[in-house]
Amino acid sequence: MVSAAVQRSVHTGGCQCGAVRFRMQGAPKDVSVCHCRMCQKAFGAYYAPLVAVGDAEVTWTRGAPKRFASSNFVQRGFCGDCGTPLTYEAPDGLSLAAGAFDDPSQMPPTIQFGVECKLSFVDAIPALPERATLDDLEDAPFLTDVVSYQHPDRDTQQWPEPTP
Repeated sequence: MVSAAVQRSVHTGGCQCGAVRFRMQGAPKDVSVCHCRMCQKAFGAYYAPLVAVGDAEVTWTRGAPKRFASSNFVQRGFCGDCGTPLTYEAPDGLSLAAGAFDDPSQMPPTIQFGVECKLSFVDAIPALPERATLDDLEDAPFLTDVVSYQHPDRDTQQWPEPTP
């Protein structure tokens, strides 16, 4: 069940480099995690978190995704500049990559698909030891000097933004 706030709101997102941006207005059909092997490969991850658009309206506000036909029925949209996965497009509708939203915390998953391909260790991930990024300075001292070139989690008039 999607919350009332999500149903009424506008959600924005885009790729890592900012070349492709989108806006979704309205409630998604569902938010899922797909474990199928095709989604694993498309996201380069153990599973793909996806927001099924349903009746919500999606507008590409900057650029547009490039597409790859991953099967005879499905196209995968991604940024042609930075490679960020953005869409799953099939006869049953459009889904957007949940992590590409500016505030993915507003899109918690409610169902899992493709569980026949679910990797055996995925359910144990929450039990793994945890470390904050800067807890790794002994092995990765460069972390204190990292400057992100990633697009911010908000809409911008242009990107990169002009320097004052």
